[in-house]
This record gives sequence, structure tokens and C-alpha cells, in this order.
Amino acid sequence: MAEHYSLYEEQIMKQLEQWEIALLRPSGRLEGLSRSVQSRINKVLPVRVHNAITAAVRGIIQTTLFSMDYIPANNPLTGASLAESDIKSEQLLVFYKRLAAAEGAGTGAGGILLGLADFPILIGIKLKFLFELAHAYGYSTRDMRERLFILHVFQLAFSSRTKKPALLDTIKHWKQNTPQAALAEPYADQVDWLQLQQEYRDTIDFRKMLQLVPGIGAVVGAWANYGLLEELGQVGMNCYRLRRLTDK
Repeated sequence: MAEHYSLYEEQIMKQLEQWEIALLRPSGRLEGLSRSVQSRINKVLPVRVHNAITAAVRGIIQTTLFSMDYIPANNPLTGASLAESDIKSEQLLVFYKRLAAAEGAGTGAGGILLGLADFPILIGIKLKFLFELAHAYGYSTRDMRERLFILHVFQLAFSSRTKKPALLDTIKHWKQNTPQAALAEPYADQVDWLQLQQEYRDTIDFRKMLQLVPGIGAVVGAWANYGLLEELGQVGMNCYRLRRLTDK
């Protein structure tokens, strides 16, 4: 028996098709050049610098994923229509974009040291947003498997185009691919944390480097953080829309 989709859901399905095409489109010349330059910079940086950044990223993300601190106080919106979940998600995105922009402006105005401090703070804001987003679409982040889904969404939003197809495929077939709850924590040991931090850093680097420039740091910090949350919001909402439509 064919599933019945509402008119709104059919419209979202068409939007998702266009989003997937754009997401998987080969990178342009400017993006490719930026990646090439960043790759050279990564090769020049001492191993101890990479190790320090990798440890910081791993620490922040693992603390978020495997602690109870980021679990929203509100219960998941189970039983809500996709349209209702989208409205809630849009409201969350507006709030977190403003929060990220204010944080970026504050650290950007504080010079290099505060600018560097923005790096872990912004990751925390992004992950908190994704936890709230999961609940908006009816998925409880008390389930470790949902937190692993959040990690995949985060990676999809901030990874190179060569990595996106595999990540998107995992997300689209999450019900078949998700590990059992008992395997969730050991799964973290299978994550290539060095690659994750380099992909993330390469994606945001140019904008965040400008934030450290004296005189324009506050403006750039607000602009960069606002834009990064906007990108994450689009990816996050579409990933959960895929989940909802697939689960239906």
C-alpha cells in the first residue's frame, strides 16, 4: 500500500531533491583553490599543532555526545506534523544564529586570544542547536544513536565535497546503518578525529581567520558565525526532513 504524503510533504520532497543535487555538485574553481591552499598550510603546520587541535575537537564533541549536559529540557515533539516541526526548527535557527553572531562579535572584538577561544565555543553552540533540532523533529537525544546521527549531520555540514556523498548516503539509510546502542560509545573510537577537525577547520577557516584581524574582528565574527549557523541549519533541517519522510 502506497504511503500517503500531504501536499506540504510532497513540496518538501521536491526541495530535498534540489538540495541533494546542489550538495553533491562538484566544487567550483574558487573552492578548489581554497582547499588546495589550506591543504598546503596543513602540511606545513607542526604535528604537535595538529595533535593539539585534534584533541580539542575530539574532547568537545565527545563531551557533548557522551554526556547528558546538552540534552534539551523539553521533550521531543512526537506526533507533530512535518510542517509543525519545520516551524519550530525555524524558530530555533533564528535564536541560535543570533546567539552565534553575538558570541562571534564579542570574541572578535577581543583580539587574537578571544578570537581563538571562539573556536570551541562555536562548536558547542552548533551541537546544542542540533540537539534542539532533533527534539523538534521528534527524536530523543537520550538515545545514543540519535547523538551519533547528530555527529554525521555535523560532518555533512562541514566537510569537503568528496566526503559528502558517503555521509549523505549513511544519513539517508540511517535505520539500516545505525549501530546498536551497545556499540555506540566504541563507535567513537572508529571516528577519524584528525580528518574530522581538518575538514571542519578547512570549511570555516577563511572566515574565522578574518575574525582575528584587528579593527574588523567584531563585524567579521558576527558575520561568520551567523553564516555558519545558517549553513548548519539548512543541512540539519533537511537531514531530519529526510529522516521523517523515510520513517513514514
